[in-house]
Amino acid sequence: MFQALDNLFILCYTLLGKMTISAAWYHDFERYILSDIISEKSMHRENYMNALREDIVDTITTHLTPMAQRYGYSDIPLETNVKWRPMVLVIGNYSSGKSSLINEFLGAKIQDTGQAPTDDSFTVLTYDDSVPETEGIQVVEQRDGKSLLNDPEYPFSTLRKHGQRFAAHFQLKRINSPFLKNLAIIDTPGMLDSISEMDRGYDYQEVLGDLAQKAGLVLVLFDAHKAGTVREAYKSIRETLTAHTSEDRIIFVLNRIDECTTFNDLLRVYGTLCWNLSQITGRKDIPMIRMTYSSNASTINKNPATQPPFLPLLENQREDLKQTILKTPLRRLDHLATYLEIHGERLAHYIEALQAFALEFQSFRIKKMVIGLLISLLGGGLIAFTLMMLAGMADPTILLSVGGIGAGLIMTLWLAFFQKKLEQKFRITRLEDLDTLTPITDQTRKDSWGAIRDLVYQHLKNNKGDYTLYELKLDRFDIRQVNENGTQKIREALSEFRSMSKDDLEEWEKNSVVREAYKKEKKKKKEMAEAELLTDTIRHLY
Repeated sequence: MFQALDNLFILCYTLLGKMTISAAWYHDFERYILSDIISEKSMHRENYMNALREDIVDTITTHLTPMAQRYGYSDIPLETNVKWRPMVLVIGNYSSGKSSLINEFLGAKIQDTGQAPTDDSFTVLTYDDSVPETEGIQVVEQRDGKSLLNDPEYPFSTLRKHGQRFAAHFQLKRINSPFLKNLAIIDTPGMLDSISEMDRGYDYQEVLGDLAQKAGLVLVLFDAHKAGTVREAYKSIRETLTAHTSEDRIIFVLNRIDECTTFNDLLRVYGTLCWNLSQITGRKDIPMIRMTYSSNASTINKNPATQPPFLPLLENQREDLKQTILKTPLRRLDHLATYLEIHGERLAHYIEALQAFALEFQSFRIKKMVIGLLISLLGGGLIAFTLMMLAGMADPTILLSVGGIGAGLIMTLWLAFFQKKLEQKFRITRLEDLDTLTPITDQTRKDSWGAIRDLVYQHLKNNKGDYTLYELKLDRFDIRQVNENGTQKIREALSEFRSMSKDDLEEWEKNSVVREAYKKEKKKKKEMAEAELLTDTIRHLY
């Protein structure tokens, strides 16, 4: 029996040794081999994502922007807000730990931190690989707001309207942190409550709204000491963010939870924040609140014995928040597709409204011109009849000539005065009843009309009609084709992308290289043909 136990022990020991060796071998395999495979797959996925993003932006640039600018839907190209890298906007009360959390993500102290408000600037943090990471994470280049607002490489030209005071509080830092390789972070000034401190010299809420519209993710930070909201935070959450971005892009974060001494203290703070958010948002359901803290700024590093016992249980939330931020580029594709769909639908609705008004206006104009023509003919006949009765003229040629001249004068007077007055009155009356211009059949149409109504009103009020009814019909047809076919293909490509294996991505990469080479060759031949045609033309001229 003891011999059997000894044999069993030896067998188990041998197997355990082999398992240990296998585990060590697998660890090395995972470290050196799998990491290369994963890195290669990530590269293919990144290339595919960039290609999809370029296709979506190209669709917006080619099909939506020309119509949007022509018909007054937008003064700037629609692709301006989406052509750059994905952005994460970080907002919150002063001293809520925004800069400390960003520094931890970046792996170095890039932003100034402190208990009092330390930074009054909007800071764009983006990637720069000109300095290797081995030399330390650092600011490679820093640019001021004025040059940044006028650089076409960046999507911030629309912020020039906020003036010089804003430009003085706007900057960009290029950093060699790998965290920023596929995204950019925008750090914002802390929100204030004091009336005297609220006068920043520019409209803070408008700037926040413009940046939120460009961002793929918005982090709203609160800290454990101020679980309530200050006045600017209340207005930002209640009005600004809801008007400029969708709820699925907003994440609420309770920061500095390491400063809660007990679990009951944390529950009390969390409950207070939930109550405040329910009052601000006006929703019965409480939005999800992630909890985190910055380990670099934490007092735990100074005295590990003071670590709250609940803190290790919340490490998964810290990692979840980090991964959520890193997944912004992937969600960016969905946001771009949604951006294309929303503006495609709104632009189609916008053109439909202009077309409906143009049809009504054309019908009204024709009716009034017919009435003017009848009045002028009647007036010309009356002049000829009066001349015949009073002057005794019987020559039909003279009577017709005089009657025709009279009718022409009346018609000219009608067109120059009465017709314009009637058209102006029609325009004013129709604008007062603008909501009946297009049918509102469902909530989607209602939301679309709510977004474009003021644009339609201003466009029609300013009498901008330098286009024909035929052009409106043609452009409306084109935009509907984009909405029905283009967006569907993009959604199919996104769905296919999520299920693609490494081999599929490699195959796509090969085909992509072939396609790019073909495009370049085709472009080169076209340029050569155009050059030869120009040379032949010049030769024939001289």
